[in-house]
Amino acid sequence: MTTPLSEINKIHASLTSTFLASLSSTKPSSTAVPYPLLSLPYRQHQLLQLARLVQENADALCESLWIDEGKPRQEVVMAEIGAVIGRALKGAKELESWVGGGAEIGEDVKLEAWQEAWKARVEKKAKGVVLIISPWNYPIILTFQPLCGAIAAGCPALIKPSEVVPTFSKLLAELVPKYLDPAAYRVALGGVPEITRILELKWAHIFYTGNGRVARIISAAAAKHLTPMTLELGGKSPVIIDGANLGGEELVVAARRVMWGKVNNAGQICVAPDYVLIEPSYIPQFISACRVALESFFPNGALNSLDYGRIVSEAHFSRIKGLLRDTKGRVVIGGGVLDGSEGQEGARARGIEPTVVVLATAADDVLLQDELFAPILPIVPVASVAAALEYVRAHEHPLVIYAFTESDDVKGEVKAGTMSGNVVFNDTFNQLSVDEIPFGGVGESGYGRQPLKYTFEEFVYSRSVLEVPFSEEPKFGGRYPPSSKETLDFFEGCLKVPIPSVEELGGKIDGANGTSKL
Repeated sequence: MTTPLSEINKIHASLTSTFLASLSSTKPSSTAVPYPLLSLPYRQHQLLQLARLVQENADALCESLWIDEGKPRQEVVMAEIGAVIGRALKGAKELESWVGGGAEIGEDVKLEAWQEAWKARVEKKAKGVVLIISPWNYPIILTFQPLCGAIAAGCPALIKPSEVVPTFSKLLAELVPKYLDPAAYRVALGGVPEITRILELKWAHIFYTGNGRVARIISAAAAKHLTPMTLELGGKSPVIIDGANLGGEELVVAARRVMWGKVNNAGQICVAPDYVLIEPSYIPQFISACRVALESFFPNGALNSLDYGRIVSEAHFSRIKGLLRDTKGRVVIGGGVLDGSEGQEGARARGIEPTVVVLATAADDVLLQDELFAPILPIVPVASVAAALEYVRAHEHPLVIYAFTESDDVKGEVKAGTMSGNVVFNDTFNQLSVDEIPFGGVGESGYGRQPLKYTFEEFVYSRSVLEVPFSEEPKFGGRYPPSSKETLDFFEGCLKVPIPSVEELGGKIDGANGTSKL
């Protein structure tokens, strides 16, 4: 099921018409939506409808992901459905504070004394019609989370879900027009021909979640129209184990949390711990703790458990089997493959056991090249935490760095000595559950932030509004030609302003390296 190419231009034109109509509309958009088009009440209503869509169709959504990728229901509810419902409701409640309240939307700005009679405001204005391209691995949350931001901003949106999850995508196309206003929110289905046509059109913003290779293609298309983007990518997110500053019990908990982060969706998530950097003397204990953790998660084996996901497609299945075949490392846990030879069908026939591989060195191995996106955890021996940080710095900035340590000094070294989208100490994955902090990448791992207000900010721009009374004219005499010695002396006053030292600003000199601190 695909959207006809001829229909894509019509959808874009219709969404554009809706946005332009909203700029002057004060009337209800339709009998079904009794609020002015894209007004704050309209946006709140759409957010509440989005929460209803997910809540009332939770069973169908879970079933679609079971069919497409063998994903366990608890994973879907825990990581996707619950988050969408909660954030849509929270967005509806907090929307006015994001936009700025008052008689007019926006926020007043306090000016300097000589400008006090002027009226200055900053408005959060919708960018226009936006495009959301969502991935296959967490398609519910990674479709609806950016959509929440677009709705909150007042942006009509076209949603292009991944063709890799056809059951979900078809369900999405059926549900969206039943719950959301089809004048403002549409779904387009298809693969390369359809997305190619979509990217030929001009969008006010593109929000893409996926990998760097495709992001470059989309970015090139966006550049033709100078379209701003949000790129939620991934990369190789390292785990640093500071064994010297962890007790035995803490190391066991660390292994349990690392393995939990790795087995979610069979490792097919951008924030999965990609590899572990650890001193050699702690590797045996860490491996033993990983084995205990997996046995507690899956007493009868992961491939026999309904709580363990599957690989999304044959292409990805072949890729991961190739990684296990080509690595020079030693498999110490797992390595098993379930390929349907025992009667399994569909996604459930594409199983890769949670696998731990010990590499001899940090030298290049197939497991250390690209983002794994697989239930494989390489363990890389390093001489020290300092060596681990040096290794991380030598590679592309990761989406997240996971560090397990009880040392405040080491925590400081990790924060000061690396770049990443997020840093998480002593856990994995759980940063996604915290609504109050921004999530996103840096450099190769992407740019832009979400969720909630952070996503809203991606789809708006700040427009300044200034009103200068005619009564202020007497103040402006000196700015008009012809100039005079008096006017020039006045404007050259900036040349006589004293410039303070760092100490006068309250800073202190660090005697160790001669640098200043504020």
